[in-house]
Amino acid sequence: MTDKRVVIVTGGGTGIGEATVRLLREGGHHVVASGRRTEPLQRVERETGALAYPSDVGDPDAADGLVRATLAAHGRLDGLVLNAGIGRGGAVGDMSLQDWDEVMRTNVTGPLLLLRAAIPHLLESKGSVVAVASVSALRNGTSNAAYATSKAALLQLCRSVAVDYGRQGVRANTVCPGWVRTEMADRRMARFAEEAELPGGGVAAAYEEATRYLPLGRPGEPREIAETIGWLLSPAASYVNGAVLTVDGGATALDPGTLAFDFRIAPRGDGGSGTPR
Repeated sequence: MTDKRVVIVTGGGTGIGEATVRLLREGGHHVVASGRRTEPLQRVERETGALAYPSDVGDPDAADGLVRATLAAHGRLDGLVLNAGIGRGGAVGDMSLQDWDEVMRTNVTGPLLLLRAAIPHLLESKGSVVAVASVSALRNGTSNAAYATSKAALLQLCRSVAVDYGRQGVRANTVCPGWVRTEMADRRMARFAEEAELPGGGVAAAYEEATRYLPLGRPGEPREIAETIGWLLSPAASYVNGAVLTVDGGATALDPGTLAFDFRIAPRGDGGSGTPR
């Protein structure tokens, strides 16, 4: 890669994607920010100078168009951040096929289509791919079948790129965040706060409850994930290929079975707040 790279970031209007766009632009790189919603992308374009390209990359024509627009604007493609994603809750026996199809189309088929359009140009530049999966690709939770399956598939899709194209100079790596304060996570936390009737209520209380037993004891910030993505795209990570980096506050390092030995925990379902005592 050259010192000033050209990078496509999907889901670039909010959350981790927006933070990644801002980080790359601060470094002087050219960025094309894609996403389904026009307004957030236009705001990011105004504030950062990135090129906004609203699109649904689950559509083959839109994926091709995004790559063509990048080449027309900057003449090359050096990096691809596969960050766009959605979630739908439900166990295997409960979820609708429509929800399943929508999650797979956005989280797996969309990245595949964009990779197919981008690979020839990444081969030319010896570029880099970073997929934003989730700790759900590695560990599962209740009512999470479609999202967890899609993120595991995205992880292996990215590793396939690493294996198939590594000898030709293309690197591909995956980042697995835990709870991060994003628009998508905020919506889930708002539902959690209401369902659990948390003391104090609200999104902040829900994040505190959900991350209470993480080794770092807090959710992540989008910029913290973006820093990892920026490093993986850079020459500093030139020998990192096919890696899966958890950026989760230590969530996947913790054995949940050991929590039973901390007798200070008061289960929320027994009238406790869940706080150590």
